[in-house]
Amino acid sequence: MRREVQAILLVLLGTALLRISLFSDSYLRYVRAALGPYLVATGGVLVLLGVASAVATVRALRADPDRTHPEPHDHGHGHDHGHGHSHHGGSRIAWLLTLPVLAIVLIAPPALGSYTAQRSESTTVKPAGTQPTFPPLPAGDPLTMTLGSFDVRAVWDTAAPLRGRRVKLTGFVTAGKGGGWYLTRLTISCCAADALASKVEIRGAAAEPVPPSGSWVEVVGTWLPDGKEAEPDTIPLLTAAQVTRVPEPKDPYE
Repeated sequence: MRREVQAILLVLLGTALLRISLFSDSYLRYVRAALGPYLVATGGVLVLLGVASAVATVRALRADPDRTHPEPHDHGHGHDHGHGHSHHGGSRIAWLLTLPVLAIVLIAPPALGSYTAQRSESTTVKPAGTQPTFPPLPAGDPLTMTLGSFDVRAVWDTAAPLRGRRVKLTGFVTAGKGGGWYLTRLTISCCAADALASKVEIRGAAAEPVPPSGSWVEVVGTWLPDGKEAEPDTIPLLTAAQVTRVPEPKDPYE
């Protein structure tokens, strides 16, 4: 790869990272918030490396202007072996690295949402230990919880502290099997590629009419035990007392 091409690509990649992590919250569509500082640092390093490479290239060309017109290598055989063609071909291929940059800057892919969640089963991971213990639930009425935490307590906490407690959950709407709908949230460990879905089936008069698929809502309701044996793909039930449309949060993942 030619050094000037390398410099331009480094600056473009670094600028794209800084744009989504330092100058906006767009990076939250792809990775956890804790990785933001690392993206900023990486973007800054790439820009500095690109600028340094460009400066070094300009200095080298000023010191040796003939480098802009490389002679073909005939090795004394009177013909060109085509080294120049492969060199330029490599540079053209390297420009393909700008496609991810253009996708981020011009298209700005949205966060994963209802399309992904509807094609994923609910995953409620059992806490470590054969008989996991849970801390007491905090006070509050309604009790504000993440959807993932609600799923774990509803499925695996044998003490059933949620029984009779009103809770407040926030997520987006996905269509249920055979009618009805789920309140859904995606959880990521590192980035959007490892996203897992947490779902709660919403029932009750307040759940009608069904909100538009993909819309974000806040639900206040009470856990409805179903008496089924706990399984990782169990979807808890919630009797809704209130369903309110809300804007999508800046960080759509839990």
